Amino acid sequence: MAGRWRSPLRGPWLTSVFGAVLLVTLPLLIVTGLLDHAAYSPQFGQAFPRDVGWLRLPPFDWPTRPSWLFRLTQGLHVTLGIMLVPVVLAKLWSVIPKLFDWPPARSVAQVLERLSLLLLVGGILFQFATGLLNIQYAYLFGFDFYTAHYYGAWVFTAALVAHVGLKLPRLVSALRSRPPRRELATPRAGTRPEPPDPDALVPVHPGAATISRRGALALVGGLSLLLGALTVGQSLDGAWRRTALLLPRGREPGGGPNGFPVNRTAAAAGVRDDDTGEGWRVTLRAGGRTVALDRAALLALPQHTARLPIACVEGWSTLQTWTGVRLRDLAALAGAGDLNSAHVRSLERAGLFNQATLQANQVLDGDSLLALTVNGADLSPDHGFPARIIVPALPGVHCTKWVSEIEFRTRGDG
Repeated sequence: MAGRWRSPLRGPWLTSVFGAVLLVTLPLLIVTGLLDHAAYSPQFGQAFPRDVGWLRLPPFDWPTRPSWLFRLTQGLHVTLGIMLVPVVLAKLWSVIPKLFDWPPARSVAQVLERLSLLLLVGGILFQFATGLLNIQYAYLFGFDFYTAHYYGAWVFTAALVAHVGLKLPRLVSALRSRPPRRELATPRAGTRPEPPDPDALVPVHPGAATISRRGALALVGGLSLLLGALTVGQSLDGAWRRTALLLPRGREPGGGPNGFPVNRTAAAAGVRDDDTGEGWRVTLRAGGRTVALDRAALLALPQHTARLPIACVEGWSTLQTWTGVRLRDLAALAGAGDLNSAHVRSLERAGLFNQATLQANQVLDGDSLLALTVNGADLSPDHGFPARIIVPALPGVHCTKWVSEIEFRTRGDG
């Protein structure tokens, strides 16, 4: 089996270079993923999975400032994850002889190492594969993506910590063993195998080099940059959005004031024209008081305009100009006192996100709106006509469309 792996590029140095890149970037991927989970306000039971036991994050109110916070964390999480695919595959290629090492266990230490490696490799492949399928809307799982991705992240994180603890000294010594400038200056003709190593990554009978180490690094780095270039446009407006070829709903869907991406259309949500016609009312509740307002009554109230992003969990986002009634003004109109939260319900009859609970700071922010228009025009049916929620730094799925009711809850409500 050892004779099958003959590339003279394999060895501790190249493996450690890929490992160092992942050591820097994977924690950022983990942190942004956990922050995005926190953005859904799990204290209200609306983050998935709902009950995670002792794996739940410390409770805190997700901030509304900066208004682009969720746009940054989710966009970075998705874009960085896509860019790391070539690095992960290159790292696995560099250590593939270890996966076929025989006998599989020579000592207790080796058993622990291989177990951590199994969880690490299995975990990263599972997280990347399911994450990529999710943002492509290819739901081939047969299980709930959010639940599996959350628990999978913790398994992978534990394996990564254990693996780094075992391998960090060797990574450092391997990086110091060969001057980077010399390797980057060595062409294919001058590429030679590294000296034999304790991990047996260096082939026993190496073949001729078909590419230099600098060529391999340039290939992997170039692929990562290409994937980034084909992804980053999802978080940018204008001409850049047309370059987001890897994101099916991150691209510009059309022109006009309502010409920006949408995840769920009115038809898909089961919202009909007669639901949003002249008989539509938004009902405000606070304590025992109820106030019903039609669209004309809402337009007669003081209007506020704010330029705020909509950011989706799949990674795309867009910045638009919204006008409507401040949520805090509606809370005052309903007679809400010491505000604790606001529960928003949609006309949407089914779906995971036909309702959302907003934190007190989200309701009270001066730019939080029940939006009636966007970019100077009425909301289109697909963008939530006759009214939708817009809150700074709030995940897009909680910016509820087709709002039918807002219940303002005070701290005395329990």
